[in-house]
Amino acid sequence: MVMRVTSPLAHFHPFIPAGGVGSRLWPLSRADAPKFLLDLTGSGSSLLRATYDRLAGLSGGRVMVVTGRTHAPAVCRQLPELSPGDLVLEPSPKDSAAAIGLACMLIARQDPDAIVGSFAADHVIEPAEAFQDVVREAVAAAASGRIVTIGIPPSSPATGFGYIRAGSQLGLEGAPHALQVEQFVEKPDEATARAYVHSGNYTWNAGMFVAPASLMLRHLAASEPALHAGLAEIADAWGTPAQDEVVDRVWPGLPKTAIDYAVAEPAAAAGDVAMVPATFTWDDVGDFAAISRLNHVDPHGDPHVTVLGDNSRVLADSSTGIVVSDTGRMIALIGVEDIVVVDTPDALLVTTQEHAQRVKDAVASLKQSGNTDVL
Repeated sequence: MVMRVTSPLAHFHPFIPAGGVGSRLWPLSRADAPKFLLDLTGSGSSLLRATYDRLAGLSGGRVMVVTGRTHAPAVCRQLPELSPGDLVLEPSPKDSAAAIGLACMLIARQDPDAIVGSFAADHVIEPAEAFQDVVREAVAAAASGRIVTIGIPPSSPATGFGYIRAGSQLGLEGAPHALQVEQFVEKPDEATARAYVHSGNYTWNAGMFVAPASLMLRHLAASEPALHAGLAEIADAWGTPAQDEVVDRVWPGLPKTAIDYAVAEPAAAAGDVAMVPATFTWDDVGDFAAISRLNHVDPHGDPHVTVLGDNSRVLADSSTGIVVSDTGRMIALIGVEDIVVVDTPDALLVTTQEHAQRVKDAVASLKQSGNTDVL
């Protein structure tokens, strides 16, 4: 009798939490057109489409998307091959723990031996082949009964990311680079971030997790029992005539928390988390400075100006920065450095790359003042 050994990849079920507005990219990113639905790299594909394509090759096209109800039509247009059963719609934003927890529950009901993978919809990753190799290793590590995160080797002492402190090699079959995770660290100040990078023991936390669905749910139940119970009630009703009634009744009362707090940090404290270092380039496209880094095309011969949109309507003279043009209006830059200009039909943003992170504050001010028509 021949015994067949099933590869862990046979039980790999990736999913994409596609939420958030991307307020640091306003007015390009809006509530009805968030950044994951946009092509921000000039590749011809939205960030969501590129994420789906990277994952589909690992799972035979089996990829779940968790997004808001209002984004369902746009998601279906961009991903026409997505089956109705693989589109999970949230009534309202509830942070990452609810979205990821629900995906894990629904997948575990299909496959009790599932190894799930959570990958955000708005990251830029190249090359896809290197990403897939790292994910295969993460799946192999997860099959040993661990939650596995993919650590991004830091290129700078960034203060906008959380960090992962890694320990010793685990020596796992199929995952030769897997390390024990000792601690997840919140966004540090600059001095602390410099010390982290200098030590060589820390990677950026990009929020990518691969794990047995059952292990994710066990930690969720232990740390957030109310959230786990509510999601279980929703999952029990999923696909039945009672689904909409149960979702609309239970979802608004679910606790709002991040998956890092609900699962990753307590799991790391229990020794259940491993990390596989990335061998690919990664960017979360967090602001317009990031878009400038990712796009190196300028028709006027100035390598220091990035233009997205109608190149013929942008004139740059002794200037550096980024211009996003969506109106056809003529834009002239003369003697300005590191400028950010985003011109849309109903809103104009002018700032600098140094202050690009503060666009989020402007969005908050617009919301507070009642100017929500441009958000």
